[in-house]
Amino acid sequence: MKNTAFKIFILDDDIWYSELLEYHLSANPDYEIHKFHAAQDCLTNLYQRPNVITLDYSLPDKNGAEVLKRIKEQSPDTQVVVISGQEDVATAVDLLKKGAYDYLVKDEDTPERLWNSVNKICESDSLRKEIDQLREEIGQKYDFTNFIIGNSDAMKRVYNMMDKAAKTNITVSINGETGTGKELVAKAVHYNSTRKKAPYVAVNVAAIPRELIESELFGHEKGAFTGAVSRRIGKFEEANKGTIFLDEIGELDISLQAKLLRVLQEKEITRVGGNSLVPVDARIIVATHKNLADEVKKGTFREDLYYRLLGLPIQLPPLRERGGDILVLAKSFIESFSKENGLQKKTLSPAAQEKLLSHSFPGNVRELKAIVELAVVMADETMIQDNDIIFTVEARDGNFLAKEKSLKAYTTEIIQIFLDKYNYNVLLVAEKLDIGKSTIYRMIQNNELKAE
Repeated sequence: MKNTAFKIFILDDDIWYSELLEYHLSANPDYEIHKFHAAQDCLTNLYQRPNVITLDYSLPDKNGAEVLKRIKEQSPDTQVVVISGQEDVATAVDLLKKGAYDYLVKDEDTPERLWNSVNKICESDSLRKEIDQLREEIGQKYDFTNFIIGNSDAMKRVYNMMDKAAKTNITVSINGETGTGKELVAKAVHYNSTRKKAPYVAVNVAAIPRELIESELFGHEKGAFTGAVSRRIGKFEEANKGTIFLDEIGELDISLQAKLLRVLQEKEITRVGGNSLVPVDARIIVATHKNLADEVKKGTFREDLYYRLLGLPIQLPPLRERGGDILVLAKSFIESFSKENGLQKKTLSPAAQEKLLSHSFPGNVRELKAIVELAVVMADETMIQDNDIIFTVEARDGNFLAKEKSLKAYTTEIIQIFLDKYNYNVLLVAEKLDIGKSTIYRMIQNNELKAE
């Protein structure tokens, strides 16, 4: 038997009628049809997993409802089309509730209606298989594009390296300019690895004061220093059995690099102020915008630690080298920002697209996101125009909404942007933003806004 064929079982004790149904269904050469004249014979062959069974409700050896029940128990994915000589609405409703796909009454139009019903089942089955296959493919790669969007050749190379990294516990080093998405890569690798159910712990080395970094990474015991009122678990212990991501590893003080090297070699830590060795099993992923090889030459980074951390290197390309990914990312950011803020979905005009493509994006993806979010706010219509795309210093510094300013500060900034855009026409800006003109005049008087 062919495994790829669409299998149909015809179960009917009327030999002539079953041949009639077979004749009509055979018009589709992809259908593999088998006839059975007794219920038990059909049930015995359910191991073949037919796609469809046409079930004569009035069989001499078994009740149609009982046969339907047995079919759904033994082969739940098989669709059953019941064919009955009686038009009984109550029976039809009951059988449909019990899992029948369709209920047909025997008459001269039955073969045609059965043909239509089976075709619908076949189309649905093909679609389901296609979806299952896509889900399987996505599951195998954890769909890295959920984390990092892009179809360029440069990003395909990154996805390939991420896939290799996810299949092992090798240390991963990620290098790329600020704003290229290094932490997103780290998360994608972790959540596609065998450690995905264990903790993912991220540490920005550059953001932690030098005197606190050791305690942050390795923890401390009670009384280890002033203010250590209790034992504290460090990030390495938090990440046990999971992944620890050390961002901006190039900023790690050289005095601590030897301790980190020992942790990587021995897979154990000692808390600050303690003597006990604590075993840790954490996968290491590091990231930096620096060239660590150059830092080794300068003497600011240990050579032995460099080679220990190098592992599988992933180089993230800057956005300016990703071509059409700029528009793919922009459209994704527009959609998500609009949804999060309850705004009508907006699209980019051809001129706006051209303006984005011509920009060098020194702040990379982070800058693009900031620019696009601002453009959504600035656009008066559902179409974002090129003058809504503003390449400001604020945008280059990072996400427009990621600096945790007060609502008043954001409001002031947005009003100022609109004043700049509309040549300081207070009445027009008040109308555009749906605020009182007196509010704008007062803010100008208080030097909160510039009017020229």
